[in-house]
Amino acid sequence: MARKESWTQNKNLGHIIAVGFYLLIGYFFYMAASNMNYVWKWNSVPKYFAYEETITIEAPVDGKLLFENNKYIIDGDERVELKKLDSSFSFDYKVGEQVYEGDYLATKTEMRTGPILNGLWITLKISFFAAILTFIIGVVVAFMKLSSYQFLKDIATVYITIVRGTPLLVQIFLFYFIVANIFELDRFVAGVLSLGIFFGAYMAEILRGAIQSIDKGQQEAASSLGITKFQAMRYIILPQAFKRALPTLVGEMIALVKDSSLVSVISITDLTKVGKEIVANTFSPFETWIVVALLYLTITSTLSFIGHRIEKRMAEKGGMS
Repeated sequence: MARKESWTQNKNLGHIIAVGFYLLIGYFFYMAASNMNYVWKWNSVPKYFAYEETITIEAPVDGKLLFENNKYIIDGDERVELKKLDSSFSFDYKVGEQVYEGDYLATKTEMRTGPILNGLWITLKISFFAAILTFIIGVVVAFMKLSSYQFLKDIATVYITIVRGTPLLVQIFLFYFIVANIFELDRFVAGVLSLGIFFGAYMAEILRGAIQSIDKGQQEAASSLGITKFQAMRYIILPQAFKRALPTLVGEMIALVKDSSLVSVISITDLTKVGKEIVANTFSPFETWIVVALLYLTITSTLSFIGHRIEKRMAEKGGMS
């Protein structure tokens, strides 16, 4: 018991030392920024996420403000319907009063999503579709590599060699300036394709290695029991291979999310592109990039947590069986 308590105390002490270390690093960077005479603007950060926008309705012509058939109208030399004006506005004029062109008739304040949230949504969306494409390509190419047909093996080998042997940034440029122009693809689609095809090559090798790591005797045992190769692969081999490859697959998904920031070079307004625009407009790089980094960290930490939960659940089921 005493030995266990000592181990717990040492562990807690280690946590405290680690926290102190990172606080010291943070203080060092803070002091470095202070020596640069940098003006921190943390009060502007909430506006990156959401802000209030004041909407005003101006009188397009001279005339009298009327309300007929649940519609606001200005009756002057011509009757003009104010389609955007409704009861949610705060009116500066009463119905029946004379208004003049350019007068502010009514105003209202609405909450708008800030650029950071819009960029975060684009990052999540492009990562989601790229992850689906990555998985599909990875499974198909992995089976091509394991196929008994030589031409399928050759196609898969050349694809993996080319994709893994060239930088992702170069591939994004190739897809955007060549493939996207030939097939008239949207830049978002070009970004998804470049990410999916790039990580699909790595996914294929991960799955191939996991499948080949399963003892061939299980396939032979399944055949002796009258189980087809497809059924054996579906119900016996793949579940085990997926379990073994899961940590690496989660790592690839995390890498995909982080590398999705590269699509900003083709003007996709993702989280990184939004960060660049905010810095250019506000001259507050420290606050902006700290916030962007924390958002990426939140996404990747969530993926890591989900992966650990799935891995733990699969281990529990394996233990029960």
